[in-house]
Amino acid sequence: MEVTGKLIGILPIQTGEGKNGVWKKQDIILEIDGDSSFPKKLCVSFWNDRIISDLMEGSMLKVFFEIDSREYNDKWYTNLRGVKVEEVSEMGLMNATPKNTKKDFSFDVQEKETDFPTFESDLPFDNEVMPF
Repeated sequence: MEVTGKLIGILPIQTGEGKNGVWKKQDIILEIDGDSSFPKKLCVSFWNDRIISDLMEGSMLKVFFEIDSREYNDKWYTNLRGVKVEEVSEMGLMNATPKNTKKDFSFDVQEKETDFPTFESDLPFDNEVMPF
């Protein structure tokens, strides 16, 4: 699943040790569109090598996540487990990558003038420029 929203909080990295070894977790808080007087907030958790190091509060993000629910002592807990983040900017989408990797852009926005071909037809808008 995915959601787009404004990053309003970056919580400190938590660490611990479980039966599978040492783990790290960081939560981010997104504010998403909702009722204008009561915007909705989501907490998304990133684990271990998926922790993002170069996020800034106030950024618009597209966050991809998995929903995970589990039962403990007859109560159910639901988590949003982050998979990937893309920063939404004026120029388009930029990928934010996990710690210790290079930043990679999803695409490079360049404005180019393109010559579109013309064609002959029997239609009333004959010989207009048509993009393909």
